[in-house]
Amino acid sequence: MNSEIRQLEPKILWNHFADLNSVPRPSKKEEKVRQFILDFAKNNNLESKTDKVGNVFITKQATKGFENRKTIVLQSHLDMVCQKNNDTIFDFETQGIEMFVESDFVKANGTTLGADNGIGVAAIMSILSSSDIHHPTIEALFTIDEETGMTGALGLEANWLSGEILLNLDTEEDDELDIGCAGGIDVSGEINFNPVILIQPIPAYKIIVSGLQGGHSGIDIHKGFGNANKILGRILYELKDEKILVNEIQSGGLRNAIPREGFAIISVESQYIDAIKSKFDIISKAILNEFSLIEKNISITFSETDIQYSAVNKETQKKIIYVLNALHNGVYRMSPDISDLVEASNNVAKVACKEGKCSIFCLTRSSVESSKLALANALKSVFELAEFTTTFSGEYPGWKPNSDSKILNLMKKKYVELFQSEPKVVACHAGLECGILGRNYPKMDMISFGPNIFGAHSPDEKVQISSVQKFWKYLLEVLISVD
Repeated sequence: MNSEIRQLEPKILWNHFADLNSVPRPSKKEEKVRQFILDFAKNNNLESKTDKVGNVFITKQATKGFENRKTIVLQSHLDMVCQKNNDTIFDFETQGIEMFVESDFVKANGTTLGADNGIGVAAIMSILSSSDIHHPTIEALFTIDEETGMTGALGLEANWLSGEILLNLDTEEDDELDIGCAGGIDVSGEINFNPVILIQPIPAYKIIVSGLQGGHSGIDIHKGFGNANKILGRILYELKDEKILVNEIQSGGLRNAIPREGFAIISVESQYIDAIKSKFDIISKAILNEFSLIEKNISITFSETDIQYSAVNKETQKKIIYVLNALHNGVYRMSPDISDLVEASNNVAKVACKEGKCSIFCLTRSSVESSKLALANALKSVFELAEFTTTFSGEYPGWKPNSDSKILNLMKKKYVELFQSEPKVVACHAGLECGILGRNYPKMDMISFGPNIFGAHSPDEKVQISSVQKFWKYLLEVLISVD
């Protein structure tokens, strides 16, 4: 299936991407891909090393005539978001991504593609392995665990890099030059409870929300996509005054992905089921109507399932439903400084309630530290009013834009020369590693760019072939233009 990918131009890049995508690389489980990159360096007679957290660093000397140019750091992350469709059988820890070409796009068969950030990694590998691409001295930095905590960038030591310019190849619109990003913090709420043991069999029913688009919880957060967790919370809130027992809730997944699907199981005595079905029909139809234009494949079902033998006690059940319904999800504040930029947002990412424990996981983002903390504390207030324990973790800083950047001015000029149009200079509502790297390398001139990638962090992810060609041409031009 991947053979047709290898015939695409530029072949050197697509072949490295195909090689990379044959290696499992879930976040926090990068052992195989790290060894793959180290073997790649050895096979190309390049100096390489790893740091204490697992980042890989490869050096390639300047080509003839470029020895006196500034050293450039090329940076991308090795891990990928692992999401699949509910009916797709796939093991991200053992299998390579199954890709195919459709028109001007490369897609994956029912899973995320890994173009985020695999195209960036493949581009760097192409430069490192080439014999005919001109460039100054290259310091290639491959970080780990960008998608679930940025621990690779956070653990990078201050003395590893000597380059004055860093090109981060991890954005997803080919007409944009990114010079800023949001910071983030993980907000988690947890409550323990004594389950109710159901001695007499009571009919159980499964409420399933599925078919949502999902997407990147930063870049796509303003688009109004459905969030399976919030939809389930809303349905349960409408049913709360009926005689239901919540047995289990499992919904969502990664913090940086908008939840696409989830389910709740409730037990209902037979004499109450008609009233509950009637309320379910009313609220589900309202939700389907609200999302009809933006979520074409949304499905909300209610069907009988296996008998359950324990449930959340009534007091805790009320707290869980109220919290899930009350937690802010989506845009919190738009930036007053940059047009159309989301300043702060929250993604209610995952809910797991079963057997005496309920956990709710959020990712809060903001380009302004004070509003990031304000939103995180607002979520904490909701949790703690319901006697959940709240934890803040995984905090990382934003990246403050520098409109006077020399590499920005150079790349704007080169973009116009190559493509006869002005690039958009933007900051993004996503977590780029530049913000963290800038803490240890405050004098480094940084910029981020990349090809068109659509549906990142979801099984609908696809990368545009013609855009990769544009990105590659642009990258090679920048490498020979830095003085």
